[in-house]
Amino acid sequence: MYFLSDFDFDLSSELIAQTPLPNRSASRLLHVEPGKTFTDRNFSDLIHQLSEGDVLIFNDTRVLKARFFGIKQTGGKVEVLVERVLHNTSEQRSVLAQIRASKSPTPGSTIRLADAFNVEVGERVGEFYTLYFPSDVFELLESYGTLPLPPYIEHTADAFDETRYQTVYSRVPGAVAAPTAGLHFDDVLLAQCRAKGIQFAYVTLHVGAGTFQPVRNEDLTQHDMHSEWYNLPEATVAAVHSAQAAGRDVVAVGTTSLRALESASQTGQLTAGNADTRLFITPGYHFNTVTRLVTNFHLPKSTLLMLVSAFAGYDEIRAAYQHAIAQKYRFFSYGDAMLLTVTHQNTPHA
Repeated sequence: MYFLSDFDFDLSSELIAQTPLPNRSASRLLHVEPGKTFTDRNFSDLIHQLSEGDVLIFNDTRVLKARFFGIKQTGGKVEVLVERVLHNTSEQRSVLAQIRASKSPTPGSTIRLADAFNVEVGERVGEFYTLYFPSDVFELLESYGTLPLPPYIEHTADAFDETRYQTVYSRVPGAVAAPTAGLHFDDVLLAQCRAKGIQFAYVTLHVGAGTFQPVRNEDLTQHDMHSEWYNLPEATVAAVHSAQAAGRDVVAVGTTSLRALESASQTGQLTAGNADTRLFITPGYHFNTVTRLVTNFHLPKSTLLMLVSAFAGYDEIRAAYQHAIAQKYRFFSYGDAMLLTVTHQNTPHA
């Protein structure tokens, strides 16, 4: 049994990447193979570790400009972070949002955001508030919001971030954090993968701000996992089944793609559709669908570090992180990546 303190490690602040590299695929790639020494590669070398017929599963979510600064009716300053768009129809335009203020806003009051438009405060839902927008939510976010960079990145998002904190294949707006493993893929590398016969398929999982929330209970069974919405198309299910039938790898690009695939295969059979997931993966979990994983380096004591420890083995990941720190890899969202192979897998169903 593992505890929260088992997933702590020391990291110098100088290893936390504050800006992305100009060239997406110029990042480093730590190749972690079971029972072998670690191999330091360039991310562009990933193509040589994949085979014809393998399927890469990408998360095509797009990050919203979800952060606003505003003023309450009382004159108090607030910071609003949209967590999820609930409705965007002519009848109702509403979101769930975190609100930081000296005093909590009251239902029925209004907040002026970006000195551009007013939203009405609705009911409170746990740590979030329902906010009602006056017109198209996505248009207002795009026009007046700012990109919500992770809390450990110390600069305000600029025009470069607005490009580089999105994957080149993003298309479905709804996330408040990027699926960062995908940030390493550029059009050249994608074209090389296609030319080699590597298959592409997509899921949509809208990454929530909860991905940055620390686990606070030493007993992991007491952790309340945050919820995220995902959609798994029939075409992706077919691509996975084709790869499995051919004995090829199902390669999740990022923990978000993996979480969607594993959430949709809890019965042992991968099933298309959309749902909210609270799947919390810790060591001992047996994976149903994914056989390899491309992922960045994750925060100490985070649910994502627990997930990769379950995937590749706790001791293997501890040693890999120690190697990465010694070799001065760049960490977190704008940092370098790893290529992992599953160690505990259920037999896939045809």
